[in-house]
Amino acid sequence: MRQTDPVLMGPGPCNAYPEVMEAFARPVMGHLDPSFLALMDEVGDRLRQVFRTANPLTFAVSGTGSAGMEAALVNFVGEGDTVVIGVNGVFGGRMCDVAARCGAEVVRVEAPWGTPIDPQQLLDAHPSPSMIAVVHAETSTGVRNDLAELGAAKGDALLLADCVTSLGGIDLRVDEWGVDIAYSGTQKCLGVPPGLAPLTVSERALGRLRDVPQSWYLDLNMIARYVMGEGARAYHHTAPISMVYALHAGLGVLLDEGLDASFARHSACGGALQDGLEARGFELFAQEGSRLPQLTSVWVPDDRLPAGATEADVRRTLLEEYGIEIGGGLGDLAGKGWRIGCMGHTARRRNVALLLAALDDVLVG
Repeated sequence: MRQTDPVLMGPGPCNAYPEVMEAFARPVMGHLDPSFLALMDEVGDRLRQVFRTANPLTFAVSGTGSAGMEAALVNFVGEGDTVVIGVNGVFGGRMCDVAARCGAEVVRVEAPWGTPIDPQQLLDAHPSPSMIAVVHAETSTGVRNDLAELGAAKGDALLLADCVTSLGGIDLRVDEWGVDIAYSGTQKCLGVPPGLAPLTVSERALGRLRDVPQSWYLDLNMIARYVMGEGARAYHHTAPISMVYALHAGLGVLLDEGLDASFARHSACGGALQDGLEARGFELFAQEGSRLPQLTSVWVPDDRLPAGATEADVRRTLLEEYGIEIGGGLGDLAGKGWRIGCMGHTARRRNVALLLAALDDVLVG
């Protein structure tokens, strides 16, 4: 058994801020208690600041980032709709799957993994789509896709952005960039354990909300009456009270630090990590100029692996002997590369130094 908690530097759950863990210890209130409803309103206010939006319907979906993705699609697309979706990694492909299950005609615009999607290709893919959707920060590859150009030229289409790995870690301007619907997850740059999916919806998008979405649980018609109701709120579901406490605390830490300061911290840590990896013979997977600082994808050099060891063996050694957990590759990177996260509380120079020093101990040559 490991004697210390691991430094989680994978693409998944990160080490939470201490204030977040303290929030979990608070006594649990009822989900319709006036004090809890006031706290939920504060979470909405804080999310608006982090998303940089004035959208009234901004709240945390009770579920992980995938629930946010599904809510963003089932409420706005269905039979007869055409949805243009950028695919340059796993999560663009998942949006295609959900949109197709809603009955929409899906137009895939693909780019090689590791490269960003050309916004003009998305804009030219169909003359009048109902929606254009793209992953802002593709977790499977460490690539950033452009949103501002899409928002400026989207025409009548709704613009949907997956911001699971970008919110709180890199610049995101929902209103300024013309993003109509954006969702995220708590476990990345917000420094909160997984369990909620921040979601924001523009007034323009609300005008196209489906009367009866395919999902009851994610029906924004009903959820809005719970999270935005005045006076007596309509009961829809039992909110995960302690997770809302945690998100409230995590957003407070982020806003106290300042968004620009958080972006700079993530940038400095990601830059130091990427420079250090290249100096040790690793080849960065994501295209230069579109690399995320908070999620670094790399090819692992075979000639630096210990004799008879695989990349998975090295990751296991890092976890068991150094208390460092990093993620394996997906798609083209599976079995050949790593995805290393510097997100939220984990985005600290000391963690970068620890990982690089551990690699110097474990690798050969």
